Amino acid sequence: MTPVSTNIKIDPVLKEQAQDLFESLGMNLSTAVNIFLRQSVREQAIPFRIGEPMPNAETLQAIRDARNGIGLSRGFTSVKELMEDLDADD
Repeated sequence: MTPVSTNIKIDPVLKEQAQDLFESLGMNLSTAVNIFLRQSVREQAIPFRIGEPMPNAETLQAIRDARNGIGLSRGFTSVKELMEDLDADD
């Protein structure tokens, strides 16, 4: 199939950064865009997650524990009191 040209608007700094990246990977911007489009069509979706990164399982558990008051230390009225607690053998 004969390729067709497509015009897209890209931030010039982003374009330069992307071109540098793809060149280091042995391809040009056109090839990278084609890879993205083919993968999108294959998956019928954007082929990567968009949004904030999800915390790992350990972090999620720590968040749940903190919300439920599990494993939290008591409050301290001075730095000295905090340091004594930290230095204490449990």
